[in-house]
Parts: sequence; structure tokens; C-alpha cells
Amino acid sequence: MDVSRLKAQLQIEVDTAYLYNSIAAIQDDLNLKRVLEALAQIEVHHAEHMLEAIQKELPDYRIPSPSRSAKLQLRLGKVFGYSSIISGLASVEKQMALTTVQNKRQNGAVLSGFEHNHLKIIEAVNANQALNVSGGFLSKFESRHKSVGGNALRAAVLGANDGLVSNMSLVMGVAGAAAQNDTIIVTGSAGLLAGAISMALGEWLSVQSSRELHQRQIDLEMAELEASPEEEKKELILLYQAKGLSLNEAQKLADKAFETHDSALNSLIVEELGIDKNELGGSAWEAAITSFLLFSIGAIIPLFPFFMISGDNALLLSLLASIIGLFTIGASITLFTGKSIVYSGFRQIGFGLAAAAITYGIGSLIGVQLAG
Repeated sequence: MDVSRLKAQLQIEVDTAYLYNSIAAIQDDLNLKRVLEALAQIEVHHAEHMLEAIQKELPDYRIPSPSRSAKLQLRLGKVFGYSSIISGLASVEKQMALTTVQNKRQNGAVLSGFEHNHLKIIEAVNANQALNVSGGFLSKFESRHKSVGGNALRAAVLGANDGLVSNMSLVMGVAGAAAQNDTIIVTGSAGLLAGAISMALGEWLSVQSSRELHQRQIDLEMAELEASPEEEKKELILLYQAKGLSLNEAQKLADKAFETHDSALNSLIVEELGIDKNELGGSAWEAAITSFLLFSIGAIIPLFPFFMISGDNALLLSLLASIIGLFTIGASITLFTGKSIVYSGFRQIGFGLAAAAITYGIGSLIGVQLAG
């Protein structure tokens, strides 16, 4: 038994409980106060169990006092606000969860799925509550979930932008080296295919991995619900309270959620895991094909003039087509940013032309070196 490691862990548990209790003591919001006190009590129980393990080796060992570091954090919180402490506690909970999972895996123990529950609760506090401390408030974070339509539109715009900028830069670099039309076409086509295939593969892996991860989390949540429904219900009540509901409202909502097994599971998936079940229905192949096509559409814009004409005329037409494409993409980005269409469009043109100028200049230097 590594007693020194257990002592260090015990100190973390003591400090965490101390900070939870200290922040809870100055809350006006009764719901938030109860959530923080409940978390503190859980940490106290953890500390007691850890102390029992240590006392098997050191019978006279006692619970330590909160560390100077924890007390200093509290003093600083009174001056600068307590948001940093809550964020720090979230980091501690995350590290504790990772350590627990690692230890269980090393010892061959089965993961219960409860390892991250405290982190979920404190993150809910962090994201949804304003701490009433010295007039300071925690910022409310933007919702993690976007609409499917918004995500698809964003992916379309960015996919086309990647294809346009990357292939325009490639084409201009080759043109700068005074390459023949055939060379530009071959190089640009190769860049189009390589980029589109890479984008498609990346999108497929992203969607498929996300689906598999979400399904794994749902399977764990199902196992938790089967193993300890009352524990899960308590966690759900705490999460509702952390989001601003009163204890009575949270209790009623949890009771309603646990009327059936399916409704309980759905509530836990949404509240604890933050997963939209509709996201699991997306096809990785559909996402890959869409990404391939969108990248290709962007990448063909600077390349198509060289199929029709050659020389400086092709280069100028390629630049003109690219500028129009860049402005269109910049204007489309305003759907997300709310900025001026003219500002976003010309900003996108500036960035794209800067990239093209750099690669054209490099290509020209290489062409001169090769000619010499």
C-alpha cells in the first residue's frame, strides 16, 4: 500500500470538501447551497474511507486540516470572485475521476460508470449558476448543443472554404513556378482529390467515433440505472438543482422521469451525458460523401479556368473566380457571426489572396532556381 499517495489523496478530499462548504456557506440561493453542501458531504465520506485505509498502516493517523493552499484560494476568491475556485474544483473532480478509472483498470475492476458523476454536477453548477459572492457572477456558457441544421450548414461553408483556399494556394504556387498548363491541371486535380479524400476520411472517423463513444456512454448509463436506480435518481435531482430548480421542483421532475425505465434512461442521457439521441442516427458515410463533394466544389473553382484556356488569361480568370468564391463564403459565414456581409466577404478575400500570394511567391522563387 502506497501510504504517501493515500495521504496526498486524502488531503485533496479534505481541501475539496472545505472549499465546497465554504462557498456554500455564503450562497443566497438555497438550491445552489444544498447542491454544494451535498457535494461537500460526499467528499467527507470519501475522506473517511481513505482515512480508514491509511489507519491500517498508521493507526494513529488523523484527518488533516485544510491545506494552506486551499485557504489561500478562498482568500483570493473573496477578492477576485469564486469562479476560478469552481473551475478548479471541476478540474480536481476530473482528475479524481481519471485516477479512479485508471486504478480500476489496472486492478482489473469493472467500471461502474459512476466515476464522473461529481464532475457532471459541478460542471452543471459552473455552466448554469451565478454564484452570489461579493457581487460577482459566473458567466453563463453558450449551450453545448447546436441544431443539426446549423451544424450541417457550418460544415458546408467550412468544407467549401478549405477546398477553395487550399487548392487556390496550390494552383498559384505551381503557376508561380512558370509550370505548363498540363502540369497545373495535374497538380490541381491531385490536390483536389487528395484534399477531398482526406476531408471525407476525417469526417467519417469523426462521426463514427462520436457515435461509438455516445453509444458506449449510453450503455454505461443503462448499466448504472440497472445497478443503482436510487443513486441515479439522487444524482439527477442534484443536477436539476444545479440548473436552478428548487429541491421540490427537482424532486418532482426526477419522480416524473423515473416513472418508467425508458423515461428515466432518456432523462439521464440528456442531463448527465448531454447527448442528443438524434445525433446517433447520422450516417458516417453520408457525412463523408457530403464532405468530399463540398471540398471538391471549393477546390474546382480556382482550377477550372485552366481546362479552358492557358497562360496569364487562365491565371487571371482563376483569381477572379476565386475572389468571387471567397466573397461568397465570407458572406455565408455571417450566418454564424452576425457581422457585416461586406466586411466578412472582403476579409475572406484578404486571407485567401494572402495565402495565394505567399505560395505564388515561393513558386516563383523555386521556378527561378530551377531555371538557373
